[in-house]
Amino acid sequence: KEIGKKYLPSEARNYSGKKAKNAQEAHEAIRPTDILRTPDKMKSILDKDQARLYELIWNRTLASQMENAEYERCTLEILNASKSITFRATGSVQVFDGFLKLYQDVKEEDEIDKDEESDQKILPEVKINEKLENPKFNTEQHFTEPPPRFSEASLVKKLEELGIGRPSTYASIISVLSARNYVELITKRFIPTDRGKLITAFLDKLFTKYVDYNFTATLEDSLDEITTGKIEYLKVLENFWKEFYKNINEVKELRTRAVLDLLNESLGDIIFDKDESGKISKKCKNCSNGELSLKNGRFGAFIGCSNYPECKFTRPLSRAKAAEQDFLAEPKVFGETDNKEKIVLKKGRFGPYLQIGNDEKNLRNVSIPKGISLDSLDIDKCKFLASLPKVLGQYPENSQDITLNVGRFGPYVKCENKSASLENPEDIFSLGLNRAITLIAEAKPGRRTSNEIKNLGEHPEDKKPVKIMKGQYGPYIKYKTINATIPDDKDPENISMEEALVLIAARIAYDESKGGKKTRKKSKKDKTEDE
Repeated sequence: KEIGKKYLPSEARNYSGKKAKNAQEAHEAIRPTDILRTPDKMKSILDKDQARLYELIWNRTLASQMENAEYERCTLEILNASKSITFRATGSVQVFDGFLKLYQDVKEEDEIDKDEESDQKILPEVKINEKLENPKFNTEQHFTEPPPRFSEASLVKKLEELGIGRPSTYASIISVLSARNYVELITKRFIPTDRGKLITAFLDKLFTKYVDYNFTATLEDSLDEITTGKIEYLKVLENFWKEFYKNINEVKELRTRAVLDLLNESLGDIIFDKDESGKISKKCKNCSNGELSLKNGRFGAFIGCSNYPECKFTRPLSRAKAAEQDFLAEPKVFGETDNKEKIVLKKGRFGPYLQIGNDEKNLRNVSIPKGISLDSLDIDKCKFLASLPKVLGQYPENSQDITLNVGRFGPYVKCENKSASLENPEDIFSLGLNRAITLIAEAKPGRRTSNEIKNLGEHPEDKKPVKIMKGQYGPYIKYKTINATIPDDKDPENISMEEALVLIAARIAYDESKGGKKTRKKSKKDKTEDE
């Protein structure tokens, strides 16, 4: 009655399509118990957020039983006065809104609008020979980009499409990829490692049948049939094992050199450079007549020269890592900080890093997060990294500092016991206070030790944590290896950073008056708390 009869289909919509193999029918659709309870009627008994949620559910439920939207596909041609220039746009013009009157997927519409080639783009209503008033032209350059790397969500979606795995096994599949170092998770995307590329090429060349998507999906179907009792598991195992065992024995007979030659052929485009004509070049850069090839060493595969041991040229499997290795062959001076401290780019055990300082005894090291290209580094970015950790501002709820820093897992922001990683490492150079506040608000509080009463924050001089701890003989303040007793007349919950600094200074002075505090080897627990 309220929307109109033309929106009502001739019969009820039925969406009971073919049941998917891995469908999880945990519960029915979320819907209003009575469609006559309109959002307007429910506003008086729901709060603002509940009312908005109810309206969304009600609209989508009703939209599922409305007529389809109707479009006309058309091509618009726009000509200048002399008809020497023609602009063309292909898309659709809406002639009937149907269910869209109540519900539209805004995200889906945005994705269609961004796709320049899509014929689903919504065009405005125009008339033939209509004149455009004050047209504006935007010039944009587009480059074809490769498909994005898989994230956990998109990988699971792809596995579902291929019929590989089941909801109960997706988590274990993903954990195996990371645990066996087949992939690295960078900015929430899976990047194949050298090991992953080698294993993939090895299986693709020598166990082709068993890495075929259709074979895996068919095997999954067989497992489902075993579960339902349609076939016997021994028969499935026998059929699988006979062929697989034969394949294993055939591969065992191959010489190592033959396997490496197959991998050279399969990975050639990835691991070898190309000459001016675009052909793969395996010529050694170090000697005149050597040929580069895959080698197997103590620490994994690498590229080496055929003239070894006369020629000892080696490089990593990945060309990108090889270029990085060449770039970091010698320390590079980038410039100076605003305090005239020298900034030097060096290669370390755990990757590239910046060394800051002039005095050999007081040098500071700053890691360069994974995901930041060394080619993109300039003096401004180096100065920024050298300034870390950096206070961005205060969190409005508790007036505590929000600190930006680089840690073991990349850039992050921290406020008291809450921290949040930056999804894109490059965001570290442009992150503002508002975005940092949002990240902290969405973050979950970190775990703290059972003996920790309160985390006061970082010491103003060296940024080390200052904590109030519960001890055997009463509460105390912990700062590095210094333990300062809290007087009985002070409530440990209400001690401020300023009061803590006074107690720490008093403890240091007391230790010095006694001839210095006795040093002891740090336990694992001490190290953890300091960190």
